[in-house]
Amino acid sequence: MALRIECADGRDRDRAIAAAKAAVRRGDLVVLPTESVYGLATDAFSERGVEALREAKGYGEDVPLPVMVGARSTLAGIASGVSPEAQALIDAFWPGPLTLILNQQPTLAWALPGDAPLSVRMPLHPVALALLAASGPLVVTTANVPGLPAPKDVDGALAQLGESVSVALDAGELVNDGALPSTVVDATGDRLRVVRAGAVSVEELLRVCPSLVSDTGTPDA
Repeated sequence: MALRIECADGRDRDRAIAAAKAAVRRGDLVVLPTESVYGLATDAFSERGVEALREAKGYGEDVPLPVMVGARSTLAGIASGVSPEAQALIDAFWPGPLTLILNQQPTLAWALPGDAPLSVRMPLHPVALALLAASGPLVVTTANVPGLPAPKDVDGALAQLGESVSVALDAGELVNDGALPSTVVDATGDRLRVVRAGAVSVEELLRVCPSLVSDTGTPDA
């Protein structure tokens, strides 16, 4: 049974972060709040944790796993070739619902495929940021069984994935009515390219990076 710790409004925040940090370091899975839904997380450097997350979600080895960081400065340790344009988007929209696809550091020794691009963002929720600051980069997916809605409270997350979870950080019900997914920008090529429009609009991105190319203007859930 998962250890559930209420940490809304700062209650038991330190205990919650310490317990979650210890769990992910062991390669266990943790439920945590993001901006609008709860996520399932583990240490990006733990083979045991990444394997457990894939099993819990029913993901094969070919499914890319997104990473979250707790500080902009962390990106330098896991990504290479970050262009000035990509850095400008990071400065403008992190923390927040903007995911960047970047090239990995070639010498990175972690539990993710080394030959695949890296999807990374910095979330906005203070509990998620506190855990990331303590733990380092985490693999984070939505805390749902594929095909079911992403949960906006811990009860929903544990109902779907509870048997796989070691620690659940309960920050209360998240307001996500009409919330869009993160916008995804591919920054691996010569020009930045929007591959999924979402919570950060293409118009907002273009104000920061006029050379950006958009493949889609329609949000994709």
